[in-house]
Amino acid sequence: MDRCRDLLEPALREAVAVLHPWGAGMAGFALGWSDADGRPGNGDRGKAVRPAVALLSAEAVGGTAKSALPGAVAVELVHAFSLVHDDIIDHDERRRHREALWKAYGVGPALLAGDALLALAVGQLATRPEAIPYLSAALVELVQGQTADMAFENRPWRGPDEVTVAEYTDMAAGKTGGLLGAAAATGVALGGAPELADRLWGMGRDLGVAFQIVDDMLGIWGDPDVTGKPVYSDLRRAKKTFPVLAALAADVPAARELSALLSAGNMNQGSLRHVADLVEEAGGRDAARSLADRYMSSALEVVDRHLPDAGDLRAVCDSLVNRVH
Repeated sequence: MDRCRDLLEPALREAVAVLHPWGAGMAGFALGWSDADGRPGNGDRGKAVRPAVALLSAEAVGGTAKSALPGAVAVELVHAFSLVHDDIIDHDERRRHREALWKAYGVGPALLAGDALLALAVGQLATRPEAIPYLSAALVELVQGQTADMAFENRPWRGPDEVTVAEYTDMAAGKTGGLLGAAAATGVALGGAPELADRLWGMGRDLGVAFQIVDDMLGIWGDPDVTGKPVYSDLRRAKKTFPVLAALAADVPAARELSALLSAGNMNQGSLRHVADLVEEAGGRDAARSLADRYMSSALEVVDRHLPDAGDLRAVCDSLVNRVH
């Protein structure tokens, strides 16, 4: 991961440098390079998992990491764009242990900064016909998945219109899996094996479902000092995350009590803690772990079958799903 980041960051900085100085400053803040006043800082720059997947996928087919650098930069810029806009949509005031971009600069400027990051991402692959279709598809999937995730919030917890597990996994495959699929597909395409791109696209989507489920678990049981987000943030916003959906589907007393509490709404910190305990008691945490492992196994099966020399890629993929136990 450190090796990939060392290769990625100079290329990212070069891409962002073409922006208007104000936009470049906001992009630098979003990417963890500076504070809100533009002073260089040691902000949390994220794990850069998606670009690492692109670079390591290229190496796994005999190419160089440098050959996949445009794809790695593109997926990291799209990821940064999506976080900027997600925080506005979700009204999240914190991102990576500090203010979200919109909180630091305002909603309008943050929207422009996100748009700029997206435009730069597309430009990275505009002249690479073997790779651009996957980035384009990922953008559509990302928007579709985010739209579904928002629409879920307006649906009831139980009843004929409840969110199903199948709907959830479709959402996660788009919202989170699309960009991981694009990372892997562009990596092998730019690394010299475009015939494998479709298979790696599917691998990334499965990996994304596993990643999203683990993210859901962190949203309930994660340490805020590690995640950078307030405890129980997903429960507070009544998000239809997989552990909660799985718990509600269980035919046990804890599930029925959980349903009543969620339907009542307006929970304080104490009741949110009780809801988290009920989700675990009803089996939601174990079910989430099990499904994440199943999607992870599916993704790694593709890696093992088509990229037998992809030890580093396999390790990075594994790290995504083993962030919580």
